Amino acid sequence: MTSVTLPYAHIDAFADRPFTGNQAAVMPLETWLPDAVLQAIGEENNFAETAFIVPDKTGEADYELRWFTPTSEVDLCGHATLASGHYVLSQDSKRDSVSFRTRKAGILKVSRGTKGYDMALPATFVQAYDHPELSAALGTGGAPLFKAVRGVEKTTIILLDDADAVRKVSVDMAALTDIPVMAIITAPGDAQSGTDVISRVFVPAWGVPEDSVTGSAHCALATFWSERLGRNSFSAYQASQRGGVVQCRHDGDEAVLSGECFTVVEGRFALPGLG
Repeated sequence: MTSVTLPYAHIDAFADRPFTGNQAAVMPLETWLPDAVLQAIGEENNFAETAFIVPDKTGEADYELRWFTPTSEVDLCGHATLASGHYVLSQDSKRDSVSFRTRKAGILKVSRGTKGYDMALPATFVQAYDHPELSAALGTGGAPLFKAVRGVEKTTIILLDDADAVRKVSVDMAALTDIPVMAIITAPGDAQSGTDVISRVFVPAWGVPEDSVTGSAHCALATFWSERLGRNSFSAYQASQRGGVVQCRHDGDEAVLSGECFTVVEGRFALPGLG
């Protein structure tokens, strides 16, 4: 059986050092492979996201960009976009920014920042609502819920009283798997987090039980907390096992998220049968 090999990079995004933040695979392609093959690669990599980039022939952006979890393609992924930007910009020290054309989230841009990279994503806006099944699955009782009413992804923010309550949440993952929403549990930060805001994010319906550091979740947190803090920028910590810090800024219809990336593996991905 003949085979081809594809470039592959394993990158830690929103990480202040290697082995923290959120892992993403970034794989540059010359042209798109069949969707079933892209999904199979995402499953094989078994990261929250595998990002595929292809040179954009329309002239609207530098590259096309798509993201796959182990089970499905998603409309927006922040950390794998940051990782993709890091991948491209690491190849050319003279380049300051790179743009990506996506299928559902428009044109996304990653630029070199004062520390790491700045990434502009569509902001998500939320409003209060009730979802008893979601509250029960998360074990958050009567904590207020806020659903996305404008934005790329279907998200819900659950506001808790303090950071310790966020850390102690115990989720019924089986029940949550049947609810197709990104659940973002959040509260004001504390001395332990060292940030203004803390969160945890659960997306088992999309193949990611608890995510490590979720850029798209901070598209909602950027608008939500800017209003409550009375300022348009703040620091946020996602309290997963790996953990990671996101600098957030709400700027009109954009959430500008900043963080560092580290490439920890580079190599070739063998794809039998396509040679």
